[in-house]
Amino acid sequence: MNITEFVERSIGRWRSQRSVHHLAFSHFEAVQSVIDIVALSLDDQAVLDLCKSYNIDAQTVVSPFRMSWEGQSDWDENEVLKGSCILVPVPDPDHPNRGQLLRDQGYAETMAAVGTYYLTEDETFVLVTGYDRAAAEEKIWFINPNVRCRVSLIKTSANTGVVTASFSSEIRQEIKNKP
Repeated sequence: MNITEFVERSIGRWRSQRSVHHLAFSHFEAVQSVIDIVALSLDDQAVLDLCKSYNIDAQTVVSPFRMSWEGQSDWDENEVLKGSCILVPVPDPDHPNRGQLLRDQGYAETMAAVGTYYLTEDETFVLVTGYDRAAAEEKIWFINPNVRCRVSLIKTSANTGVVTASFSSEIRQEIKNKP
C-alpha cells in the first residue's frame, strides 16, 4: 500500500472510541467522537497555502485531505472536543512508502507541523511528529475496509518519557464523495 491508497481507504465518516491513559496525571479517559475525513483537490487554496508556507512544490503532493472531529470525554463532560485540520502528504520520490505529512494544525500541540510517515509491509501507517514541547507517534491500520485501529503516544520532546498513550477503534459509518 502507498500513501494514496491509505488516504483513499480512510475517506469517510468514522465513529471512534478512544481510551486514553494520561500517565502524568495517573488518569484514564474515554473519548467518543465522530471523525470526518474528506479528500481535497490538489488545487484547493488551503492546500496550496499550506504547501507555500513550507516551501513545498504543490506538484509533489498527493491525496490532500481535511480531517474534522467532534467528540465528548468522560474526563470533562461539559467540554466538547472539536477541531479540523488539513493534511497534505508529500511522498519521498526515492522511497514511495515514505514521506512528509504537512499539517496546518498538529496533534500534540495546536500549531502547524510537519511529520514523517512510512507504511510498513503489513500496511500500517506510522506518523512521527516533533513539536516544541512534545513528540507524537501514531500508528493506524485497517482490520477490514470499515474498521481501523489507531494507537498514539505523546512523548517528551527529548523522547525520554511517555506522557500519554491511547488506543482507538474506529468504525466507518459512511463514505464521503471525492472532490
